[in-house]
Amino acid sequence: MRIVAALGGNALLHRDERPCPDVVRAGIERAVESLAVLARDNDLVITHGNGPELGTEAVDSAAGPPLGAPRPLDMLGAQSQGMIGSLLVRSLRSALPGRPVTALVTHTLVDPGDPAFERPGTFVGQVYPRDIAQSLARKHGWHIARDTAGWRRTVPCPEPEAVLETDVIHALLNSGAVVVCGGGGGVPVTTDADTGRLNGVEAVVDTDLTAALLAEELKADFLLLLTDVPNVYTDFGTPRRQPLLGTTPDVLRSLPLPEGSMRPKAEAAARFVERTGGPAAIGALGAAYAIAHGTTGTLVCPRLAFG
Repeated sequence: MRIVAALGGNALLHRDERPCPDVVRAGIERAVESLAVLARDNDLVITHGNGPELGTEAVDSAAGPPLGAPRPLDMLGAQSQGMIGSLLVRSLRSALPGRPVTALVTHTLVDPGDPAFERPGTFVGQVYPRDIAQSLARKHGWHIARDTAGWRRTVPCPEPEAVLETDVIHALLNSGAVVVCGGGGGVPVTTDADTGRLNGVEAVVDTDLTAALLAEELKADFLLLLTDVPNVYTDFGTPRRQPLLGTTPDVLRSLPLPEGSMRPKAEAAARFVERTGGPAAIGALGAAYAIAHGTTGTLVCPRLAFG
């Protein structure tokens, strides 16, 4: 079976943990302990979030006078892809002796006309008091918005249109390799209409939506979206909360899920199921093997599977 497993940022780091080196390495070890079991009998592609790492790098870059100007988000995204990918490869090689494992810095094509560029709404970096946030916005040309605890930078999150290294990933899978790719949704790029040149853009791409697109392009049998909770829940955040064990894309989309966490996972699962007819599942990282075998998590299938 060919599986694309997407590790959410909260799967690699526990909530409220800072992405310092020891904590990141510990999160990687936890992830690989769960994923290595899947890799032994399946083709496996691993994508991962990079939100905490990207946010830290963005803050450090903005505060670094020797640079003259902050590094653009496409460069920071490539940097965090390389770091997390390297740590995953090291751990996977130890867990899967003799199995080829590689990490790719991948690029995700986006449309420069995507409406997201007119409405930057994804938070990046730390929380600031309002006056400091406004000063940084004037200095660097940032968009800012109020978050729960203060003010933060906001950036566009355009739709992924293609993962440019899909053919390379396909070839690596056919050679028996475990492939780590699509970190942070991939480096967002546009194509110059006249020259074909790739240009990085000041944006981020949703990791889960990229994973769904990649799973579709690779003709994967299963999309596994891993986070820090065991299920999608109905009536989330209320005393009536109940785990959702099986559902369809339409029902999943109708639930009032949190926009910044579970909503993109639900949309990614729904898209993969609708476009391929194959199953997707959402659940806890530590239960990856059990989720793939249908004994836990929230399974998303076409309507007929529940009919």
